[in-house]
Amino acid sequence: PMTFEYDVVKIPVQAFQHLAFFCSQNGECALDDVPMDQAGRLTDILNEKGAEGWELVQLFFDRSGVVAIWKRSKKI
Repeated sequence: PMTFEYDVVKIPVQAFQHLAFFCSQNGECALDDVPMDQAGRLTDILNEKGAEGWELVQLFFDRSGVVAIWKRSKKI
């Protein structure tokens, strides 16, 4: 049977110079006016973890930064 391991990573807002997002009352969030260099920084972070075999499951944004939930096949 296939098993997975998970990792929850907090990326502090200090990793970004400017990260703007908006969350509606029903909980839907969207990035808004993110400068290209900051979008590139997020891409770098995602690619670094992906190179280690992790697959992104979910991103959550809050005022203190970004929380990323990752999974990968567990080595038995």
